Amino acid sequence: MRKTVRILLISLCVVGILVSLGVAGAAERSLRTNWSWPTYIDPAVGSDFSSSTALVNLYDSLVYPDMEGNAQPHVARSWDTSADALTWTFHLREGVKFHDGSELTAEDVKFSMDRLTTIGEGYGFLFVGKIVSTKTPDKYTVVFRMKEPFGPFITTIFRLYILNKDLVVANITKPGPYGDMGDYGKDYLLTHDAGSGPYMVKEFQLEEYLLMEQNPNYWLPIDLNAPDEFKMIATTEPVTIRTMMARRELEITDAWQPLESLQALDKIEGVEISQHSTGNEHYFMLHTKKPPTDDIHFRKAMAWAFDYQTLVEKIWVDSTQARGPVTQILPGHDPTVFQYNRDLDKAREELKQSKYYGELDKYPVEIHWVSVPADNEKEALLLMSNLADIGIEAKIVKVPWMSIVEEMANIETSPNVVGVFVGPHYPEAG
Repeated sequence: MRKTVRILLISLCVVGILVSLGVAGAAERSLRTNWSWPTYIDPAVGSDFSSSTALVNLYDSLVYPDMEGNAQPHVARSWDTSADALTWTFHLREGVKFHDGSELTAEDVKFSMDRLTTIGEGYGFLFVGKIVSTKTPDKYTVVFRMKEPFGPFITTIFRLYILNKDLVVANITKPGPYGDMGDYGKDYLLTHDAGSGPYMVKEFQLEEYLLMEQNPNYWLPIDLNAPDEFKMIATTEPVTIRTMMARRELEITDAWQPLESLQALDKIEGVEISQHSTGNEHYFMLHTKKPPTDDIHFRKAMAWAFDYQTLVEKIWVDSTQARGPVTQILPGHDPTVFQYNRDLDKAREELKQSKYYGELDKYPVEIHWVSVPADNEKEALLLMSNLADIGIEAKIVKVPWMSIVEEMANIETSPNVVGVFVGPHYPEAG
């Protein structure tokens, strides 16, 4: 999906996420949450919100961010950078153990990076084309050689989740698309972990839930208040969520419940609503290889026609309109970046310069909205109405998240427009 060059960002807003919290009451200190599905626990495949939540609990990385986003030692006790910034050397802790009791070494780190960049999915885009080689001069030293200096490398390396090489290799299926590596363990890692993290997979029903249990032999101290079990449940349906919260079958909801549902949840005894700013921005992503959104003047007309104020005041309440694609909480955000506002005169001027002007009825704009949260429909309807104001016909289609992922992986099946929330994958502009 990330390799398809077809995206322009037009509608941006930093969103204040609302999360409803239930009083924990389940046996054995079990924390139960709900999520949009699917969830991928393979570090070379998963990268969305639910997958990232699972990965960071199942696996460890060389360094880990503190609350300010700065890199702190984790599996790596220290690191060095060459004067030309092309060589990064990480020195590993001794005695870090995987879930099966074997020791994590430099060879596991190399295997994890090689696998991630070979498969090229998940967070692979952070490293593909940047890493020239990964070497292991000794058991506890890893050396990455860069193609060119890349300042954010120390923060992107948060996303290199370290796999147990021996366990993965022992569960490779052959033949497969990766030569001697067969399927590179993808089938096995669909439902099993190969990590060293504070939690490990206890049970995974692919279309229902992921249940993780605390790792009793974790190499770092675990907070005494940490749950014994952590369950991620595959549902975001508002009525189901309200019922589960009322029955104390859920401790924390997803962040995508509609405002009406949050208001209803707030009336349940023992439930609290938490509102906080996040690094997420909302994007209307435009297909720049598909008529009529392949025309820059057509896209600019859409940007001028959209009613940003209604979006942030009536739909995503307490949000603010963003300036540019870098969220305002990140170093590197530029508050002076040009910002569109609704101006129908400018929208019509741009539309007249489009190659599709005069035959707009032949090119309706297809807008796909993710079925969760339900407020996505409101923004899709708003965009459709705004486009109608300048003579552009549009149709909106409700699509589950899983289908959005599938259709956006192909330039032919992607719609003209899809609205999605995207959070920073590492804590700086990069």
